[in-house]
Amino acid sequence: MKIALISCTKLKANYPCSAREMYQNSPLFKKGVSFIEQKNYDEWFVLSANYGLLKQDDVIEPYDVTLNDMKSLERKKWADLVLKQIDYLQLHLEQIDFYAGRKYREHLIPIIEQKGINCCVPLQGKGIGEQLQFYTINTKLK
Repeated sequence: MKIALISCTKLKANYPCSAREMYQNSPLFKKGVSFIEQKNYDEWFVLSANYGLLKQDDVIEPYDVTLNDMKSLERKKWADLVLKQIDYLQLHLEQIDFYAGRKYREHLIPIIEQKGINCCVPLQGKGIGEQLQFYTINTKLK
């Protein structure tokens, strides 16, 4: 099974809603989801700084938490939570593609790769403007 993980964003809806809807105010998230949904992924999930791993239809409350404000140990604890959530889903993973910044990946990728799961970062090294441009160029209009 091949999945994509996309990070949450600062821009959020101001009411309880699905994870998919929560971040739609962010052009980066919206374009990222459009791109991901046109690729050959079995499923995609959101990496939330507050909730960990979210399914698209998980209903959540708005929050103001970011990994950027967390110390390394706090991010490690967050990564441990996400790993437990991934394991709980029993997805039989072969590959995970990360559409998320370094702080979302740093503690996850080494442990996931130790489990024999291939990890890719398709947009590694690209700034937000470059990511938006990549999504715009590489997403087919619906």
